[in-house]
Amino acid sequence: MKEAPLVPAAFATTREGTPFSATFDDVYHSANGGLAQARHVFIAGNKLHESAFKPARRQHDHPFVILETGFGLGMNFLATWQAWRAAGKPCRLHFISVEKHPFRRDDLARALAGFVELVPLATQLLKQWPVLVSGFHRLHFDDNKLTLTLIFGDAQTQLPKLDARADALYLDGFAPAKNPDLWTPEVLAPLTRLCHSATTLATWSVAGGLRRTLEQLGWALERRPGFGDKREMLTGRYAPAVSHHLRGQQAAFSAVSPAPTSLSTQRKAIIIGAGLAGAAISERLAQRGWQVELFERHPEPAQEASGNPAGVLLPPLTKDDAPAAQLARACYLYALRRLAELPGVRYSPCGVLHIAHDPEHEAWQKTTVAELELTEEFVHFIDLAKAETLIGQTLAHGGLWFPTGGWVDPRSLCKALLSAGGERIRTRYGVAVNRLEQTNGGWQIFDSANNLMASAPHVILANAQAAENLLPYPVPLTLIPIRGQVSFLPELATRHPTLRHVLCRTGYLTPPVSGMACSFSTVGASFDRHDSSLQSRLEDHAGNLLRLDEILPGSAKSFSAENLAGRVGIRSATRDHLPLAGTLPAQLTSRQATQVTPKTLPRLAGLHVLLGLGARGMIWAPLLAELLASQLCDEPLPLEQPLARLIDPARFYLHAQRRTTNSSVGMKEKRSPNL
Repeated sequence: MKEAPLVPAAFATTREGTPFSATFDDVYHSANGGLAQARHVFIAGNKLHESAFKPARRQHDHPFVILETGFGLGMNFLATWQAWRAAGKPCRLHFISVEKHPFRRDDLARALAGFVELVPLATQLLKQWPVLVSGFHRLHFDDNKLTLTLIFGDAQTQLPKLDARADALYLDGFAPAKNPDLWTPEVLAPLTRLCHSATTLATWSVAGGLRRTLEQLGWALERRPGFGDKREMLTGRYAPAVSHHLRGQQAAFSAVSPAPTSLSTQRKAIIIGAGLAGAAISERLAQRGWQVELFERHPEPAQEASGNPAGVLLPPLTKDDAPAAQLARACYLYALRRLAELPGVRYSPCGVLHIAHDPEHEAWQKTTVAELELTEEFVHFIDLAKAETLIGQTLAHGGLWFPTGGWVDPRSLCKALLSAGGERIRTRYGVAVNRLEQTNGGWQIFDSANNLMASAPHVILANAQAAENLLPYPVPLTLIPIRGQVSFLPELATRHPTLRHVLCRTGYLTPPVSGMACSFSTVGASFDRHDSSLQSRLEDHAGNLLRLDEILPGSAKSFSAENLAGRVGIRSATRDHLPLAGTLPAQLTSRQATQVTPKTLPRLAGLHVLLGLGARGMIWAPLLAELLASQLCDEPLPLEQPLARLIDPARFYLHAQRRTTNSSVGMKEKRSPNL
């Protein structure tokens, strides 16, 4: 279902200079000071100085999780970040905040400019501030020890999609009388569902309706001295004995995403495959303190589909903003943030123009952007005249302009990810894994001579099509090899010196990079399903030149297919074109499969996959690696639960097993003489 478009907050102040919301006719913080209020109400109110941010319900290597309603100016986040640093960063910290009306970056900068002591932290926040589109946005700070998950949208619809366990709640919306929707059972019940018996809360509000709702949900509350002109504030601790009055409502928001079965608390994993998927999950686990052994059959990383010299960063759009499009958008925006912070990546956010195929497609693009109501910072339609002015070339049609899109060298991205993981990633190149074997303590891997190479509690298959040969039993992953051939155009830089942006139509063309550009078709002869041949083909070079001519009319006549060099890669995609990320299902009989849901489905302990990235590996890999690492570490997920379910590797297995059962039942019914 299409998410409602975001309405940004408008920056304003009272006569005294306090930030003010005209929408809710209320101030963002006390006139006595936003930073002091954050420290008194939320940090002291949750006794974070006393607890030193130590999660009571979990082991020391889990993050301390804070969940906030109403990000506003980010004052509570910045004050908490500051306090956590002052405490010596005693643990990893995860801060989650939901905001219906986020500020634009420039307005947020104006609002925070007066808080001098917060400028170093605010500058880092503003540098990563997300594009204003609905959904989850994950940001990392302080060498990945601090994670901020911003949830843009209505709390009533977004919080039930969150998979997390909170150690502390900050209830900080506008006053209940001004913004009643943020203080209702429809918000407080899913918040409580995310808590445990040691979770605390704090809020400046002591409204009677709020107190009664919280008490009915199982919170033990206490009034304390308030801040500034507020005589009292409220603190609490969750007591799990929920009253009957709201028990059903709270249960309605129970978590539904599958949790991987854990064999061991030992943070060690074997990862097979050193392409984009393997490098990305290796880095995400290493940043969490895991020891990773990465096995790759080639002598270097990124030697197969991830070895192309350039890939395009471009998210797909659908008019109804289907869940798959929402997933791709979240992955795209996260990938852009990671690329900007990783040293050593050859990457350019030069912008991408997706030129329409024909007048009908041009009309579709225009109406789609209008109906989605996405911010122009993300995408907008430009007509032919504006497109030609932007590109400096003659084009056939206007198209969609993605100002933050661009190109990336996948090989450099793989190497940068592995470098960022440091000594926690041990690479083993030129080594082929022949089989897996499950043990009481996890998994073992063997070579072709049946020699044991390594063992660990967890194995992650990130080796594309070859993963199916290592499965302990047949799991229908529906992986399909797709052959693609890239053509190199070394003379394009001199013939089109003004080309500075990525152009797409039926294929794509990157701007000249170090004297070379590449044209890589996404249709036709260079997008061959069920084809694993690595031999270069003359007809594919000819096809790429046809696509070049569609992008830049008249350009292909300058080239000869016989003289072109290129590269062939085999990408691996699934039947529904969505990746596979998560823990594999345990083997079930077909009848058992009809009695389980994705939530209750038994999982194959310690065996996980990150596969099927297809032609969008640069977009999919970073966030899906973060998702899988979060699942393995029992941390808040970076995606909405419905989107995480889209890429569950069990989805085809359950469907196949149920289809087998239904077919068997149908055959019996046909043979019955009573019908």
